[in-house]
Amino acid sequence: MTKTVLIKRFPVGGGFYAINLFGIIFSVKKLSPVELNHERIHTAQQRELLFIGFYVWYVVEWLLLLLRYHDSLKAYFNIRFEREAYRHQNDLTYLSHRRHYHYSD
Repeated sequence: MTKTVLIKRFPVGGGFYAINLFGIIFSVKKLSPVELNHERIHTAQQRELLFIGFYVWYVVEWLLLLLRYHDSLKAYFNIRFEREAYRHQNDLTYLSHRRHYHYSD
């Protein structure tokens, strides 16, 4: 089970209210089941890539997408890990049938 830690304020702006670091979710509010599912999808992705691999891939892909789109938010929403999490966040059973290493299906 993924641990959630409530914090008073988020360290970065942009309207974000949760971050998943090494399978621990830090959030400024209690998460809905859909929001929690989104973060749990990230936990599954992180475990598959042994955590550090996930963060390296995430940052490199974001930087490449930033060069492509010249828009940090558009780059964020086009990261393959985010596409998978947003696409399947409403399916609360997704993790039980999720295919490993298929990040943008």
